[in-house]
Amino acid sequence: MSTTARVLTVTAEHEASSEPEVVLVLDFGSQYTQLIGRRIRELGVYSEIVPFSIPPDRIRARQPRALILSGGPRSVYEEGAPRCDPAILELGLPVLGICYGVQLMAHVLGGEVAPSDRREYGAAQLEVVGESPLFAGLPREMTVWMSHGDEVRRPPEGFRILARTDRSIGAIAHPERGLYGVQFHPEVAHTPYGREILRRFLFDIAGCRGQWRLSAFIESTIARIREEVGSGRALCALSGGVDSSVAAALVARAIGPRLIGLFVDNGLLRRGEFEEVLCAYERMGMRVHGVRAGERFLRRLRGITDPEQKRKIIGAEFIAVFREEAARLGPIEFLVQGTTYPDVIESTSVRGPSAVIKSHHNVGGLPEHLGFRLIEPLRELFKDEVREVGRQLGVPREILERHPFPGPGLAVRVLGEVTPQRLEIVRAADAIVVEEIRRAGLYEQVWQAFAVLLPVSSVGVMGDERTYEQTIAIRIVSSVDGMTADWVRVPYDVLERMAHRIVSEVRGVNRVVYDISSKPPSTIEWE
Repeated sequence: MSTTARVLTVTAEHEASSEPEVVLVLDFGSQYTQLIGRRIRELGVYSEIVPFSIPPDRIRARQPRALILSGGPRSVYEEGAPRCDPAILELGLPVLGICYGVQLMAHVLGGEVAPSDRREYGAAQLEVVGESPLFAGLPREMTVWMSHGDEVRRPPEGFRILARTDRSIGAIAHPERGLYGVQFHPEVAHTPYGREILRRFLFDIAGCRGQWRLSAFIESTIARIREEVGSGRALCALSGGVDSSVAAALVARAIGPRLIGLFVDNGLLRRGEFEEVLCAYERMGMRVHGVRAGERFLRRLRGITDPEQKRKIIGAEFIAVFREEAARLGPIEFLVQGTTYPDVIESTSVRGPSAVIKSHHNVGGLPEHLGFRLIEPLRELFKDEVREVGRQLGVPREILERHPFPGPGLAVRVLGEVTPQRLEIVRAADAIVVEEIRRAGLYEQVWQAFAVLLPVSSVGVMGDERTYEQTIAIRIVSSVDGMTADWVRVPYDVLERMAHRIVSEVRGVNRVVYDISSKPPSTIEWE
């Protein structure tokens, strides 16, 4: 068994052609860089997000059709601000700078970037004032989404101003060099024509053909896994959720019965989940080994209240269980995990300087000497892309439509110390939330619906007696990929039934609140 952890990041062949079609997105620190990558893929062009510090020779080796410079939180004139090698702008590739990206382009090429007299945040009216393929066929006036405190005051020599708002230069270009920049964010839904602007850059300026499909990803991924694993055996860390189940189906397609699924009951699962998930995998025809290990996890968590400590303890214990079970099951070299792109972005700054939001047991907390070689076939995909891969692989709907569940389980939905008693409270409340959401026909319309046990007690009156009991928060959000989320405007009668049942049926709870926070600024989970 290997003694050093190594990640096999499986990405797609871009198309069966001598000229691979890929667009590279240079990450300068925006938490929305991945949205740019998403939009490109939605247009049928394969995208990869790479660090802003990528050397020009590595870009040449990838032979991209175009480059996109992302937004970022810094000012380009600050000491230590992220900067790419200026030679990247001399490679002869079409380049689109977005927000920080256009400011950086202007700054390094001799233009002037300075703090805005009137900063722009939110919707703005853009007027197209110059002819360009970037805006061809679009209205001369349109709404765009701005988020900047700096602006391009003077474009570099040879650049033309393509668009303006009443406060700033909105777009510039040097068509002869293939350099374009927009101050607004075309990747967000709040820019209604943003998708069309990206389409014009990709197809009309960069000459992309838009032939990439997830079916190509599936075929190339299966081939790469088969080549990497060879005659070896793999253990798949199953959670019962979409990501790990689709990852298992993908690897099983590549190596068949040499994949063994491992589903660990860590004592932090939802009510009845262990049995339900094992039955679902059995119906899929998957070879799965179930392990009851709740006592050891809860013992390690005793007295721990810090969320990051909880995550790291759970991650370390998972790895210990994997090692032990792998030893029992025979020589196993590979560990399969359902890591997705949002996990990577939020857990560790592997692409660029994006801020770390949280650690995940399967991304940020792996020890240096893992003892397995990692296969993460979904690492470059968003959740909706994962579901589509699952549909194409024939993964049952009951698994594909399950709400996401955090790797650390209910440990991050029990705020404060995790004890058997507190877990039972949140399990019972959570079951009621899900039952009522299903009863209202909303389960498949929302991203997640769950209960959180708060470390807050409050005064109440039950049965003519004063009580001092705990508080449950209900969290129900809508999302596409988990990177952003909005709270769901659940009908009052549904919320009323949830609250009434929780207070009546869950001993130890006398108050229920509804979380109306969006992501950002909040996260979906409370810890």
